[in-house]
Amino acid sequence: MGSADGPKADETDGDTRKARDTAVSERRFRFLVAGYAVSSYGTFLNMVALNLFVYETTGRALAMGLFMAVRLASGFVAGLVVGGLLARFRAKSIMLWANVGQGAVMLVLILAPDGMLTGALMAVSVVIGACGTLFMVALRSSIPEMVGEDRRAWANSLSITGRSLAMVAGFASAGVVVSLVGYTAAFLVDMATFVACAVTVALLPIAGGKGVGGSAPEGSKSSDSSGGSGAGKDASAAKSGRRWRPVAFLALAAAPGMGLMVALRGVDAFGSSSHNAALPIYSTSLDASNPAVFVSAFWCVWALGNIGAQQVIQRYAQRTGRSVGALGFGYGTVVMSAAFIAAFAGFPLAVTAVIALIAGAADGLTEVAYTSHLQTLPATLRGHAFGLSATFENLGFGVGMILVAAALDRFSPLAVVGWSHGAAIVVAVVFLLRVAGVRRAERTGLRKEEAVEGRPDRGDRDGAEVSRG
Repeated sequence: MGSADGPKADETDGDTRKARDTAVSERRFRFLVAGYAVSSYGTFLNMVALNLFVYETTGRALAMGLFMAVRLASGFVAGLVVGGLLARFRAKSIMLWANVGQGAVMLVLILAPDGMLTGALMAVSVVIGACGTLFMVALRSSIPEMVGEDRRAWANSLSITGRSLAMVAGFASAGVVVSLVGYTAAFLVDMATFVACAVTVALLPIAGGKGVGGSAPEGSKSSDSSGGSGAGKDASAAKSGRRWRPVAFLALAAAPGMGLMVALRGVDAFGSSSHNAALPIYSTSLDASNPAVFVSAFWCVWALGNIGAQQVIQRYAQRTGRSVGALGFGYGTVVMSAAFIAAFAGFPLAVTAVIALIAGAADGLTEVAYTSHLQTLPATLRGHAFGLSATFENLGFGVGMILVAAALDRFSPLAVVGWSHGAAIVVAVVFLLRVAGVRRAERTGLRKEEAVEGRPDRGDRDGAEVSRG
């Protein structure tokens, strides 16, 4: 009798310990998200304040465009190298120094004499662009090690919620902060947000990076072990000293449809550039005396939709233990792009508000689905995949801003946003067809295995998980 009760007691103790470890890792991640939200507020605040400062300092709109171009180019380059950095250094170190670098360069801008302002502004654009990408990739690629594979959808949703709230607060307060306390005070606030995030990162034990993703928290499943023999081969490839290029593209080839998924993300960024550039023009046509009202209201409603979607996704993940999957990313991209096109169609303001809400919700869905899906890769490939993804996103947005700016001089906002987001819809449909085809092939394979081996159905997959070897 005693021996029969023993395993049950041990099993109960193991479950209790696992639940306790999970609670600890989630509490730490909430603190990290709080620091990330604070630094994101600084990022969106300086996005407005720095552009206004550049224009006021130089008196030329071209200078603002150059500032943004340098920022995007820095993010592009950082995306190429961050996978290699994560193979050599801990994610915590990269996240820490990314915030320290951004805070330090803001201090340089504050202390720069008038004769060196132009050089200081260029340094700010380079460091902010590169360090923002480094932090984002390090955070997203390390989430499975921080909270465990089964909680990554919850963690992604929580981090996106924090970023969305910070975006609304940053954009809404930027004009007030600059007008009331001036640029120097705004830059000091910005610097303080990066310092706060750096302190948060320094105080928390953060897993991830250094080739194999660091040590996973107790009670969580390591993503290295989930990759089977395929993950072992990937680890050997990464340790053999290959350059980032073959490793990065190996990451995209590690799962069916992953390369097309990243390409769709780049096309989606191209579409995003169109509505970002067209919104001020469209808002001016609605109310030339106060164009900022529509833009601010649109983004606030968009953020409400995004945050609402995150709450639904978190509850869905908690109840079912599943993420939204690749199909959620494809369908979400279609809905989001269609909603952004409809937002410029001249509907009444109440209808446009509903459209903005839908666009925000769909955007939140695609963000969680995409991030969670790339996190199914083995840790040795994950950083490279996220880095390459960031490169595609910066490239798509940067090229889009150039083409869209030229197109808006000749065509209406609706036409420009229509063909930009229309391209994303076309690629999304191709992606959905690809995923559906893989799912059919997997179901056929499962039925054949059942017929030969009598194995039970092992569940439905979305056709883009990492091959288990």
